[in-house]
Amino acid sequence: MKKISLFLLLLSTVFGTAQSVESYFETIRSNEAQLTAFFSQMPKGGDLHHHYSGSVYTEPLIAYAIKSNLYLNLETLEVQPEKSKEGNWETFEMIQKKGLLPLYQQKIIEKWSIKDFNGVSYPSDKQFFESFGKFQATIAPTFEQGLLELKNRAIKENVSYIETQLSTIPCDMNIADLSSFNEQLRVLVAQKDEKNFFKVLDQLYLAFTKRDAAKYAEKFNTDFVARMHKDLKMDDAQFTMRYQNFVLRFMEPVDLFKNLVIAFISTDTSPLLTGVNIVSPEDGETSMKDYELHMLMYKYCHSKFPKVRYSMHAGELTLGLVKPEELTWHINAAVYTAGANRIGHGVDLAYEKSSYELLRYMANNKIAIEINLVSNEFILKVKENRHPFSLYKEFGVPIVISTDDAGILRTNLVEQYVLLAKRYPQVSYKDIKEYVYNGIYFSFIEEEAVKQQLLSDLDRRFKVFEAQFPLR
Repeated sequence: MKKISLFLLLLSTVFGTAQSVESYFETIRSNEAQLTAFFSQMPKGGDLHHHYSGSVYTEPLIAYAIKSNLYLNLETLEVQPEKSKEGNWETFEMIQKKGLLPLYQQKIIEKWSIKDFNGVSYPSDKQFFESFGKFQATIAPTFEQGLLELKNRAIKENVSYIETQLSTIPCDMNIADLSSFNEQLRVLVAQKDEKNFFKVLDQLYLAFTKRDAAKYAEKFNTDFVARMHKDLKMDDAQFTMRYQNFVLRFMEPVDLFKNLVIAFISTDTSPLLTGVNIVSPEDGETSMKDYELHMLMYKYCHSKFPKVRYSMHAGELTLGLVKPEELTWHINAAVYTAGANRIGHGVDLAYEKSSYELLRYMANNKIAIEINLVSNEFILKVKENRHPFSLYKEFGVPIVISTDDAGILRTNLVEQYVLLAKRYPQVSYKDIKEYVYNGIYFSFIEEEAVKQQLLSDLDRRFKVFEAQFPLR
C-alpha cells in the first residue's frame, strides 16, 4: 500500500509540474516579453533548416572586411579582395582615411541583412537573396570564427543541435565536353521520357566517376569538414553540429548533376555530412524551368546512394510571385518524385494539387516540415493565417521549428517560438515540446548513440526547466 501511495504521489507531482507549465504558458501567450523570457530558458532541440552563410551575423563579417582591407563597391556595397574593372571601388583603409567608415558600416549592415529595412524602397525577396553575393568574399576566410560564433550563440540560447547547410563542394572538374547533354536532358523531361533521361544520367555518372568525382568528396570531407570540426571541438556535452551539402538551382543541368553526385558521395561516406539540399530562389528562371529535372536527378542519386537522406527547399512560393499554376506541384514533386525525407518551407501547400492527400502521405510517412516563420514573413509576406502551419498541424505532419538565415534576418530560434505561440492559439505547450523533440527525432544524425544522448539530455534539461513552475 505504501508503495502504491508513493507512486501516486510521484505521479501527481510530475503531472502537477507539467500542468503548472501549461497553465503558466497559457497566461503569457499574448505577451511577447514574457514569451521571450519563457522560450529563452526553455530547452530547444535542433535547428534543422539552417544556412551557415546566412546565419552568421553581419558585424563580424564587416569587421573582417575592414581588417583585411578589402575593396568595397560604394554603390552596391559588395566586397571583394581585388578591385573590379567596373564600378566605383575603394579600400576600407581609404574609406577610413576620408572619415566615412561609420557611414559605410551602417550602409553595409543594411544591405547585408534586413536591419532597418523599410519594406518600401526595395523588394524584400531581392533584398534577402542579393545579400549573399555582397558578403560572399568574407565567408570562406571566416569559417572557423563563424562556426564558433554559431555554437556559442546556440549554447546561450539553449539550442543543443544545429544541422547547417555549410558549403558547396569545391570542384574544378572539366566538363566542357559534356555541355551538349544540357539540352538533351531538358527535352527528355519535357517529353516525360524518364527511362531515357536516366540513361543519359548513367552516361554522365560514369563520366564523373572516371574523372575522380570521389576525390573531390573525400578532400572536402577530410581536409575541410572533419579537420575543422575536430580542431574547433564542435561537439561537446552542451552542443552538437552536423552539416548538409547543397547544390545551386540556377546552374546548368550537367554542372548541377556533377555537383549533386559529388555531394551524395560526400554524404554517403562521412557521418559528419548528413544530407544533400538544393538552394537559391525557387522562383528563379532556371529554378522554375528545371524544377522537375532536378527532382528526377535526386531520384536517380537516391537509387545510387539509398542510405543518404535529404531535405529539400520546396514550395517557397506564394501567389503573385509566380503564375498560379506553378504553385500546384513543387511540394508534390519533392515528396513523390525526389523522395525527400524533410521539406523546407512548404509555404504554397494550400495551392498544391490534392493537398489533403499530400498531407496525409507526409504524415503517414513521417516526412517532416521545417517551419521558418520569420523567413516566410519577410521574403514571401506570408504570415499568420495565410501560412499553412495550421494545415500541417491538423493533418499530423511532423513539425520542426527553425531559423533559416538568422544573421541576415536578425532573428533567432527563440523568436520563432514566440511568433508560433502568439499567432496560433491552438498550439499548446505539449505541442511545442513535441516540436522541440522533433528537432532531434527528425535530424539526419547517423550515429544512433549521438541522437539518443541528445534526447536524454533534452529529458534532463526539460526536467530542470519545468521544475521552476509555478513561479510563485
